[in-house]
Amino acid sequence: MNLLSTFDYIIIGGYFLLMLIIGFALKARASKSIEHYLIGGKTLPWWALGLSGMATNLDISGTMLIVSFVYMLGPKGLFIEFRGGAVLTLIVMMIWTGKWHRRSGVMTASDWLIFRFGDNWGGRFAELARVAAAVIGTIGTLSYLIVGAGIFFSMFLPFTPFQCALILVGITTLYTTLSGFYGVVASDVIQALFIWVGVVAISVIAFTAVSEAGNINEIANTVTGNKEWASSMPKWNTYMPQGYEVFSHLTLFMTFYLMRNIFGGMGMGDDPKFFGAKSERECGKLSFIWTTTLMFRWPMIMGFAVLGLFMVNDLFADQNQIVAAADIIRQYVPDSSKADWTALLSNIIKNPEQFDPNLILELQSFLQLVSYEGTVNPERILPGVIIHNLQSGLRGVIMAALIAAGMSTFNTKVNESTGFIVRNIYQRYVRPGASNKEIIYMSYLVTILVVVISFLFAFNVKSINDIWGWIAMGLGGGLLIPTILRLYWWRFNGGGFAIGTITGLIAAVAQRFVMPDLDDISKFLIIAAVGLVGTVIGTLFTKPTDPEVLENFYLKTRPFGFWKPLKKLLTKDQKEAMEKEHKNDLRALPFGILFHTTLFLWPMQIIIHDWNAFFITFSICATGAIGLYFFWYRNLPDDVINFRKKKKISAKEVIEPQEA
Repeated sequence: MNLLSTFDYIIIGGYFLLMLIIGFALKARASKSIEHYLIGGKTLPWWALGLSGMATNLDISGTMLIVSFVYMLGPKGLFIEFRGGAVLTLIVMMIWTGKWHRRSGVMTASDWLIFRFGDNWGGRFAELARVAAAVIGTIGTLSYLIVGAGIFFSMFLPFTPFQCALILVGITTLYTTLSGFYGVVASDVIQALFIWVGVVAISVIAFTAVSEAGNINEIANTVTGNKEWASSMPKWNTYMPQGYEVFSHLTLFMTFYLMRNIFGGMGMGDDPKFFGAKSERECGKLSFIWTTTLMFRWPMIMGFAVLGLFMVNDLFADQNQIVAAADIIRQYVPDSSKADWTALLSNIIKNPEQFDPNLILELQSFLQLVSYEGTVNPERILPGVIIHNLQSGLRGVIMAALIAAGMSTFNTKVNESTGFIVRNIYQRYVRPGASNKEIIYMSYLVTILVVVISFLFAFNVKSINDIWGWIAMGLGGGLLIPTILRLYWWRFNGGGFAIGTITGLIAAVAQRFVMPDLDDISKFLIIAAVGLVGTVIGTLFTKPTDPEVLENFYLKTRPFGFWKPLKKLLTKDQKEAMEKEHKNDLRALPFGILFHTTLFLWPMQIIIHDWNAFFITFSICATGAIGLYFFWYRNLPDDVINFRKKKKISAKEVIEPQEA
């Protein structure tokens, strides 16, 4: 069955062609130097960097996953996505950690570690550990994107999930390899336009459908079994279908994910977009664009969820049909597993001659929606809606928008990991005297290798929820402690960062293979505890950071936290200016969290016509915006501010007595 028309293929093909043209057009500009290839030579406008950030956080896999939770829970699905999909770390990066990293003047996160710990064994050890963490994190993220893309496109095209992912990833890798960071940002801006078209189209269709249907909560109750689907208030216990029961304690997970992301954001900010910003003020402005434009994702997600309710309600007069379908599939393939279920369904649909043709014809209208557990697979609601609810032409536009979302995230992660390996391994240790041409060609090779390894890892994944849980809670937990302490504790050193990072990575990878079914909270707490032990041991049993390096870092970065010995280096005016900045940043944080979370919630409430909740949520959002304006935006600096040592006292004099 061909689900796409010629017009749909023309739209999708035209989009792919445009991306390749961008890649070849920007090849010469990106090849000027490694700085141009990795961060655009610090010449790109702040609004383009902000839109690129938005596009980076809007991917196929993540959109499918969030749609699945909103389909099951209604607006409350947002609270599960405090785990990562709501990107709560952005608020902390916007207010202070982004500018802290920008002040260093370096190119990559690994370069920043040399700035923080010094160009010595400790700094180099930390740099290598950060490269390892970045590569493993990239492989995990790319695997997550590959799985989602395979699931999505195999529902439309006559190929297996692996083949579909290979096509998308192949094209993305080609233009990213050629154009570097220029291509990442330029393509992301164009992809943002495609995404907005999809947002408007789906939101309008869903809003109209709810108007015609009347009480959406009754339909949702029939389809999902959730009696309070339309409510935006989190519940301690909520109904979850088979396979998702762990999330039934909604308030517990919401609170945990919220705190995990606030603390996680406190250690982030080393994104290439911040290093590539022209100034500290533009660093702040791009963060705001990045945060606010992500709002458009959520009415589209609610739109897909609402249309998914109508679709399932129409397809299944009897919910037992889908249970029977899963049983029948297992009769034909008794050794099937959850990991290969997606490929199995694709094979049945595309090769019906291997099975009972009459049976396949009977199940064809909903076969793609069958989960391994014998329920409606919520991760397939999004592509299911495109198949059953959208007309030719619009289907192609939405497909292009979602392809854009997937490609923008993929190219950013690939470019970032390439920078780590080429600049901080190859150029620093293997070939210090390599020519610019050699470095660019090595960047091409590294990009291809990272993608290939990610493919090998991807198809051992059970579901996109499975791999995302590991990335956010397992890998994120392992790296949390060392990434936070590097910014807030003067005694923390390169050895502590490296040993803490390595032990956290080992714990995360071991958990993935030894205890893969561990729930998110246990996973995070156990792995973070291992990382904490490694970090403390590494810090106390290795040589402290050179006082001169600490002095340079502190006077440039101007962080708050446990920096009492270094404060003695400041003049009275410098100290007062720094304390004023810190107080404003900390005051802005609660307003930022209110603004950020409600910014995503009220557009969803509009889609389902929950006007009472909308007015309350919008008022809270406006309050958060006002607080941000007074405590954050009005204090963005117009020029670069550098503290210079104005006293004869040295860092060595104030630090060594403290250590003694």
